[in-house]
Amino acid sequence: MPEFPVPAKLAEAAGRDSELRGRLADLPAVVADAASRWSLRIGAPFQPGGQCSWVAPAGADLVVKVVFRGGTGEDRDEAAGLQHWNGNGVVRLQAVHDGAAARVLLLERCRPGTRLSLALPEREQDKIVAGLLRRLWVTVPAAHAFRPLADMCEQWALEFERDYAAANPAGRLDPGLARTGADLLRTLPQTAGRQALLCTDLHADNVLAARREPWLVIDPKPYVGDPAYDVVQHMLNCDRLASDPAGLAQRMAELTGEDSSRVRLWLFARCVQESVGCPDLALAARRLAPG
Repeated sequence: MPEFPVPAKLAEAAGRDSELRGRLADLPAVVADAASRWSLRIGAPFQPGGQCSWVAPAGADLVVKVVFRGGTGEDRDEAAGLQHWNGNGVVRLQAVHDGAAARVLLLERCRPGTRLSLALPEREQDKIVAGLLRRLWVTVPAAHAFRPLADMCEQWALEFERDYAAANPAGRLDPGLARTGADLLRTLPQTAGRQALLCTDLHADNVLAARREPWLVIDPKPYVGDPAYDVVQHMLNCDRLASDPAGLAQRMAELTGEDSSRVRLWLFARCVQESVGCPDLALAARRLAPG
């Protein structure tokens, strides 16, 4: 590992990924370039950080985020999404620089920055997340460059089918449920009644307390597709998913104004997709199975 401050989760991820370790070798130069380019004093990275990017404060009001080239590509359109939302429920993008080794974003800093997951009980989190989602679901011009949700769902369906085939049969979902879940990942994007710009990763750990607004979204992974899908990531992070997945889906559908049957189907499909090696999500998938 390079002798440079790397937050715990990113260091852990690099320990498992030789490609990421190689990219971290460029990190000191990338951060130094950002400091010079924008006349910043960049501090130590936030801990424990994330697994795919390096994020640190740059004074009282700004944050620098380094997103490495390669990897999963999940962060490809973060800057474009932030530009489109223009601070409406999300942190503002102040500047962006595309370098050979990484993309560097200069972002509004949330102060005090407390995570929603630590600030409010889970049912209160539902209301905040639902309100933010409804603000983010805006239309985009016909000539937009955002990826369709169907692309991500197809990749997930393929990965699930591979992992399911390799898993111990004793711990797998019933083959019929597995097939239904994978089929829904492929068909639900095509049957949406409307298309909107989606965050796709909005949950209570990605919502921070701020001064400009009470709560702001960070780390969006924009796609265009069915708004009913966008409710799911919050539910996957909820403790209630194990005990009452149907009730949770109904509550979030009501709070967002989305069709409850579609929200439930999306939650079922994602639980199936994540079920290999995860008994709790397999149980939730069984409870949500279409009649």
